Amino acid sequence: MRELVLSNFIDMNIYQIIVWFFMYSFFGWCMECVVIRVQLGYWENRGFSKLPFCVIYGFGCVGAFTLFAPFAKHPVALFFAGCIGGTIFEYIVAMVMIRLFGELWWNYDHKRFNYKGILCLQSSIAWGVICVLLFMVINVKIKGVVHAINPMAVRLLAALLFISYSIDFARQFYHSIKDKNTEKNSEKMA
Repeated sequence: MRELVLSNFIDMNIYQIIVWFFMYSFFGWCMECVVIRVQLGYWENRGFSKLPFCVIYGFGCVGAFTLFAPFAKHPVALFFAGCIGGTIFEYIVAMVMIRLFGELWWNYDHKRFNYKGILCLQSSIAWGVICVLLFMVINVKIKGVVHAINPMAVRLLAALLFISYSIDFARQFYHSIKDKNTEKNSEKMA
């Protein structure tokens, strides 16, 4: 099993993995923005930072490629692993967001078969489908793109992405915590 897990990353150096991570984060951001546009009729930045990344998708992909590697050649098992794993991950992210920021950035109350507006069957099925597509179609192309980039350019791109996102994330996190504390103080005074 260790060999299967490593096979997803073995032919990539750390710089390529960083670029790969941010590519999936960008695609996740695009997907989120398009879904909101279709559902609500307007464009909205769905990332935490000002940059066009939902790093939760980057982490989700790294986790999926690490944990679900044993199912890589079995689409049905991969689908169910994606459904279950994606749902667990979504729940954990929701709990962390509520704890850190006091709010959740999505609400499935209007969907059938939802759990407290945090999880829903439609979303769980989507995670399964996305997981199968990632393993069977998308990742081969993404890794091909990353491998095609000049090694020095990959290093520079990885550094630029990592540093830019880290600064933006730190700034946004600071303002979110500050806003949360300001809101708490306002409630105490009222």
